[in-house]
Amino acid sequence: MSKRVCPWWLGYLLASPVRRWLSQDPTKILAPYVRPGMTVFEPGPGMGFFTLELARLVGLSGRVIAVDVQPKMIAGLKRRAAKAGLTDSIDVRQATSDSLGVSDWAGKVDFTLAFAVVHEMPSASRFFSEVAAVSKPGATLLFAEPSGHVKPEEFEAELQDAIKAGFVLAERPSIPRSQAALLRKA
Repeated sequence: MSKRVCPWWLGYLLASPVRRWLSQDPTKILAPYVRPGMTVFEPGPGMGFFTLELARLVGLSGRVIAVDVQPKMIAGLKRRAAKAGLTDSIDVRQATSDSLGVSDWAGKVDFTLAFAVVHEMPSASRFFSEVAAVSKPGATLLFAEPSGHVKPEEFEAELQDAIKAGFVLAERPSIPRSQAALLRKA
């Protein structure tokens, strides 16, 4: 699923601990929304900057479904998860150009993290429809786009696609260098 997909080699930079020090700390961003035992969906995880923290937060009783379109990103994520001892909590999959490939999780997801990924999808509408399909009633979706790549009007259009897919805007959390919305499945 790609429109303007981040090159795989940039995944190393995006997974760097330097990013955490530059104000995007996964723990601070995710801890308010993720608890032990949850089922979490992360489309476009790259090499796992957020995925590893998601796995720590859900613990052994939870599950993270991480789906990427790029095999080299998936390989990097798997290496990092193995090194961190978190492979048992993470289901890593490759998406296709027309599907996230998670229909077997229909109605089972508690939380979705869509961080800097919707602008890369060929259709935001189709993306949010797939996320809605896997989400439980009341599930939350943290949707964030990079301020430098996505114009405010583009973000608002994507947000409207999420609302049309069955999500309701709950709040607008502040995430450095990002435009963000927390949504809840109606």
